Amino acid sequence: MGLFILRRLGVMVLTALCLTFVVFWLTNLYPNLEKLAKTQGNFRMSDEAVASYLGKNGYLQPMPVKFGQWLGVLPGWTLEDEGVVTGKCFGADTPEEDRRSFCGVIQGDWGFSTVFKDDVGSIVLTRLGLTGKLMFFVMLVMVPMALIIGVLAGMREGSKLDRSLSTFSIASTATPEYVSGVIFIAVFASSAFGLKWFKGSATSAMDSVTFENFTLPVVTIALYGMGYIARMTRASMTEVMTAQYIRTARLKGVKFSDIVLKHALRNALIAPFTVIMLQFPWLLNGVVIVETLFNYKGFGWLLVQAASNNDIELLLAVSVVSVIVVLVTQLISDIGYVYLNPRIRIA
Repeated sequence: MGLFILRRLGVMVLTALCLTFVVFWLTNLYPNLEKLAKTQGNFRMSDEAVASYLGKNGYLQPMPVKFGQWLGVLPGWTLEDEGVVTGKCFGADTPEEDRRSFCGVIQGDWGFSTVFKDDVGSIVLTRLGLTGKLMFFVMLVMVPMALIIGVLAGMREGSKLDRSLSTFSIASTATPEYVSGVIFIAVFASSAFGLKWFKGSATSAMDSVTFENFTLPVVTIALYGMGYIARMTRASMTEVMTAQYIRTARLKGVKFSDIVLKHALRNALIAPFTVIMLQFPWLLNGVVIVETLFNYKGFGWLLVQAASNNDIELLLAVSVVSVIVVLVTQLISDIGYVYLNPRIRIA
């Protein structure tokens, strides 16, 4: 088991480096850098002024060098202009004894946001915490409901209950968040139907979560993911219920409820466990739409702001965090699957 985890960690690190380099390369293409220079200066800047700005800020170095400096494995750039020395890791007024050579992600320095005028690390951490709160409530609603629907549908394949629940699962999965979210706002948060039960905006939930301001975004995300988990649970439950040991238990006269709870349920939940773990990366993508729609300023909202305002350092940090979340959840999923399935552990 230890070797398995070490191998997975090695693959995870290599994958993270490759994906991070691709994101870094795309965000540091010259058109993006030119837009950044004009955003920070003047949109009427000449090409010479743009090149001067980019050169003074270290953007015109070779891509591998810039990537190494961003990671913190290569020393940061320095520039001397009229006797004044500046660099990536220090400013002109920084005392010489306090000037650092290395300042990158490894050292905990994620850069400075050109939009929010603050340290990127603190911004991402704050917004990720807000999205974590949203994801907690979504999983709290989505997972139990999906498992209950899937198990009830899979217990008796082909029954009216199975067809009804399967139809609901397919309909919920086929309805995107931006459709269901708009419908919920129109029906439950506006005066169009006379039902102003909830708030259309979830901005106040950032400070204090209430049933009124957090129900609609939670239900919007949970409803979409619920159908997928329920369908996987139903398929797994249906397969388990036709197994030989279940038939033997029935022939022995074991109560149907005991067969489901004591014999079928654990084996039926092995496959949905992987699906549930993979919902975390999906939630990071799903919250982009929902947080923007309900004006909940979390991680997804931050990604939209970074991309729309060409905030390169912030966009890089958000992308790297997304990659790390995906890889870590996949690792946890693999480890959990090994523990749940003895056949893999023996092999």
